[in-house]
Amino acid sequence: MCKHSCTDDNRHPESPNRIRAIWKKLQYSGVTNRCLILNAKEARDKDIELVHTKGHINLIKQISSEKFSRRKRTLEEFNSIYFNEGSSEAAYLAAGSVIEVAEKVAEGELDSAFAIVRPPGHHAEEDEPMGFCLFNNVGIATSYLLDERVDLGIKKILIVDWDVHHGNGTQKMFWKDPRVLFFSVHRHESGSFYPDGEDGSHVMIGEGPGAGYNINVPWENAGCDDADYLAVWDNILVPIAKEFCPDLIMISAGFDAAIGDPLGECCVTPYGYSMMLHKVRDELSAFWPTLAEKLPKKVTMKRNPYIQEAMLVQTRSQCKQEVSSGRKIVRWTTKHFSNTTGEQ
Repeated sequence: MCKHSCTDDNRHPESPNRIRAIWKKLQYSGVTNRCLILNAKEARDKDIELVHTKGHINLIKQISSEKFSRRKRTLEEFNSIYFNEGSSEAAYLAAGSVIEVAEKVAEGELDSAFAIVRPPGHHAEEDEPMGFCLFNNVGIATSYLLDERVDLGIKKILIVDWDVHHGNGTQKMFWKDPRVLFFSVHRHESGSFYPDGEDGSHVMIGEGPGAGYNINVPWENAGCDDADYLAVWDNILVPIAKEFCPDLIMISAGFDAAIGDPLGECCVTPYGYSMMLHKVRDELSAFWPTLAEKLPKKVTMKRNPYIQEAMLVQTRSQCKQEVSSGRKIVRWTTKHFSNTTGEQ
């Protein structure tokens, strides 16, 4: 999946280094020693067809084999997309890997799973790639479990999309489907933030039998932090999800609402993300055994002072800007990540 890259911009935010950095961090911290590591697996066309048109599938399948000039012309037809010689294989691997881990969780072989894949998927629509996304990975895996693996007894799936951008593609795929509760929290700003338009508005609740099963929480400004997200979790997501009572939970885990992200411009800390996951995992999934019961007693833990220092430097700079502009500030400590606010 690292072969998919933007040949025109080596500083593109959706680059191979994104998953390399995640993998290296997990290895360095010892997390990979506590997990079952699976090889990437390509998706089958018949599984992708559950949510995408044949024309869309053929486009992604053939785009890497076309000459550069033709890829360039095709590229101009779409919004925020790039292609190269590795794009087709990467897209098939990303979709197939998400199917693989979701199926293993549904079968009970795994308690939970994290798919380190790219390109991402939640913007990809039925017949159009967009927003760095080629295939809708979570949409494909969700439909696969509901429609192709009915023997597993997965009848209701909750999709939580905490990417800073609205998951327009996923929303449209399950717009009329009461088996899927789609929940997205994102910057919207009256439809002016990508992917633009009114799809991410709070009034978009689904249609027909799916009415009420689509929930958008749109932020109308940048700078939202842990307190904002956890308030949404406690007062909207968790109560509604408990009533929905899903058999499986899928998370579109884009981390561009993180503090320091140049595009998202929000302030969610690592601690905030851990609490968001904790609330989804522990409060909504009582059928999952506690992770701690499955871990070995002795696990080597290492610290990464460079990462911590980089976070602190970023935060100091950001705090100075926020103080000068009259915004609330986020203070971090080296002992732990804590979130406090103060009016300036």
